[in-house]
Amino acid sequence: MRVLLVEDHQPLVRVLRRGLDEEGFAVDVAVDGEEADFKAKTANYDVIILDLMLPKEDGLSLLKRWRRDGMKSHVLVLTARSGIDDKVRGLDSGADDYMTKPFELEELLARLRALVRRGHQVKDPLLRIFDLEIDTAAHTVRRAGQPIHLTPREYALLEFLAYHRGQVVTRSMIWEHLYNEEDENTSNVVDVYIRYLRNKIDKGFEPPLILTRWGEGYQLRGEGE
Repeated sequence: MRVLLVEDHQPLVRVLRRGLDEEGFAVDVAVDGEEADFKAKTANYDVIILDLMLPKEDGLSLLKRWRRDGMKSHVLVLTARSGIDDKVRGLDSGADDYMTKPFELEELLARLRALVRRGHQVKDPLLRIFDLEIDTAAHTVRRAGQPIHLTPREYALLEFLAYHRGQVVTRSMIWEHLYNEEDENTSNVVDVYIRYLRNKIDKGFEPPLILTRWGEGYQLRGEGE
């Protein structure tokens, strides 16, 4: 899933970016309010991690305007402001979650996973598609009881398809949600990762779960297909 990290403290940016990358998130970074506003309006993020104390424009003003303008991305406020009034103000301004610094990275990642599930109206962290099981908390995958090792990007692609099970997802949708602004957008990169995933998920199993919809995109097999 794609995340916008809005934070101006560079040591924290480096730590968070590394942790999010290892978790399989595609991460873009904004270091001030103006940059955050521009990026939030020009890309479709699953979650925005937002500091409140930013150069150029504070996070609370950004949050209020984003919600007023109808922005649907989940927003997790991550800030040093720990007072009850600050938390109430942040949540009432449209934040979906609120964490204070210092924090534990594992808790932040768990909250992000919960927000992603909420965005897809899924409560159970274990996704089941035929004999395929995807543990979205542990990032483990099994098919017919056999563990399947996936790279972070392969896992992110499978999870994205699973959250849209039964729906056709286009190459542009996949790119927008799984790749950050620094990735090179070559014409066949999505097709290459679909092939990698098929070799691990479908090869030797029946029925095949990853379907090609010619001229449209890809689909994870739904019930009854």
